[in-house]
Amino acid sequence: MQVYRLSRKKYASELSGIGASKSGNRWNSKGTEIIYCANSRALAMAEVSVHLSLINVPKDFVMLEINIPKSIAIQILNEKELPENWNDFPHTYKTQKLGDTFIYSNENCILKVPSAVVKGDYNYLINPRHRNFKKINILNFYEFPFDKRLF
Repeated sequence: MQVYRLSRKKYASELSGIGASKSGNRWNSKGTEIIYCANSRALAMAEVSVHLSLINVPKDFVMLEINIPKSIAIQILNEKELPENWNDFPHTYKTQKLGDTFIYSNENCILKVPSAVVKGDYNYLINPRHRNFKKINILNFYEFPFDKRLF
């Protein structure tokens, strides 16, 4: 399976989850390393766009194409299993707890979750602590400038 991640160029050469751990996000609390990916380039762009300022959009974004081998099992978190208002902003500690539990239980390498930005699309969260993480690799990355009409 191929997933996508929009990243600043200086962080594109490796997958670590360190960036997400610095601030905490919807699916992880501060200090928990996790890698956010999307099922399409468009969703990867939308997920990043909601956090950008209209005034100073960085010009050094790259799109990563990431391969997840079919042999790696994917845990699926359905919307029915999520707490009420799971997709609110700012995000709730309840979704962070779900992501943290996924990481620290270390039972699966991939967690499929619904996107809070684009209903019907999915994000894939990668556990960099899982034994199968070493099987996941970056296939390619290339410059990805944002269309100026978006901002």
